Amino acid sequence: MERPDKKISVEIGHISIPILLIILWILSLWSQPNLAFADQEHPQAIRSGPDHPTVKKDDEKYHTPLAGEPLHLEFLGRSIDIPARDRGNESFLEMGGSFYFPDMTDSTTIPLFALYIKRTWERARLRLVLSGIVNDGEAVRSFGKFELIGRFENYTNPFKETGFRHNEEIKQSSVKWGTLSGFLGAGLRYPVSPYQVDNDLRLQLFSRVGYLYSKRTGDTDSDVKLPPDTILYGIKLRGRYDGIRRNLMELPHTGMAAGFDLDFVHRNKWADHGNPYVRFRKGDSQDYFMLSGYALGAFGIPGLSEKNRILTSLHGGLIDKKGADRYNAFRLSGGSFAQEAYDLCRPNYPGALDTIVSEYLMVNLEYRRELLPFLYLQLRGTFTWADRSTVIGVNQIGFKGDSGQTASMAVTSGFFWNSQLYIEYAWDTGFLRDGKPGSSLTFLWSKSF
Repeated sequence: MERPDKKISVEIGHISIPILLIILWILSLWSQPNLAFADQEHPQAIRSGPDHPTVKKDDEKYHTPLAGEPLHLEFLGRSIDIPARDRGNESFLEMGGSFYFPDMTDSTTIPLFALYIKRTWERARLRLVLSGIVNDGEAVRSFGKFELIGRFENYTNPFKETGFRHNEEIKQSSVKWGTLSGFLGAGLRYPVSPYQVDNDLRLQLFSRVGYLYSKRTGDTDSDVKLPPDTILYGIKLRGRYDGIRRNLMELPHTGMAAGFDLDFVHRNKWADHGNPYVRFRKGDSQDYFMLSGYALGAFGIPGLSEKNRILTSLHGGLIDKKGADRYNAFRLSGGSFAQEAYDLCRPNYPGALDTIVSEYLMVNLEYRRELLPFLYLQLRGTFTWADRSTVIGVNQIGFKGDSGQTASMAVTSGFFWNSQLYIEYAWDTGFLRDGKPGSSLTFLWSKSF
């Protein structure tokens, strides 16, 4: 029999090692005599004259460097000049992974990869996020405030997706499935304060045509009936507002954002599916509505300098319970906190691995401290209430009510070769592992090119 005190010591070891490493790194930086970590002000530098000589100013109130703006910085006795950046035309590659203690189902490590491309012209915009399994692209043609939009998105996982119960995979529930969808639409776009490239108010209506397929695996139980492959038809109404000003590391610094998505989808060729005990009936799930929304705000703390920020966010989604299945439900993801305008709608639960939910409400509360203009410490608490996927019976994915909390600590930092580093440690009370608490450690490296 395993001793309880041994189990507790192992869990504490998993938690303390990454925290200790991060604290030691911060303390080593803190000890540098030229750095201002407390609320004393960094010496500022301004440009003046035709040849732009550098003039120090120690008597001005400190202001956090903002995204896209030029910056002159004295760091460890060196002068660093960061030129102005065109935030409407960016490309970067993101690589990394998450490590789980204990395993998330049967996964100890999950690699992460994405290629991000954004282009902006006078009357057109293009955005691509490519990761192989999940891809998202959008092209926009503007005619003043009126716009025509084309979108493409897909989820085509070549590996089997297996349900789990009590953090153990139930192989009999595994299937291979995927979906591809194209959208054509029109909408209105209005620039809003603070009038950066990502600050706008948008209302858009799309028509959708897609395809859904599912396949058995060698482990799928013989009494599991899969739905037929089918064409999807639908309508999507989308609203977005982004009034956020971002800092040098593209983290939300001040302002608010909000948005919603309302989807109606018709599965053209459909039938009952499930098993003899849990059945999803054609009449309940052939047509379905989905509604999701979010709100986010970044604020200062009265009495403290703007190096101290509070971020709050609320995400929620619902779908008719009779119409929800593994092929259309929402997915909670981990990774870095959503910060880019198009990414703010993503419900981010630290350490999550595409956790499937039919309904959810999630609240984030974060304190962020600017240690240096390119180094930020983030402390976050996340609370969620959801109908989370589980295996019902011996082989069928279903949903049950659950709640959970996560405490996480992260560091976002500029790095060598015009890149950015994100390190996050998170501890979950049991929502992700169906009642079993656990931790995760995430590393992400983003290289601009």
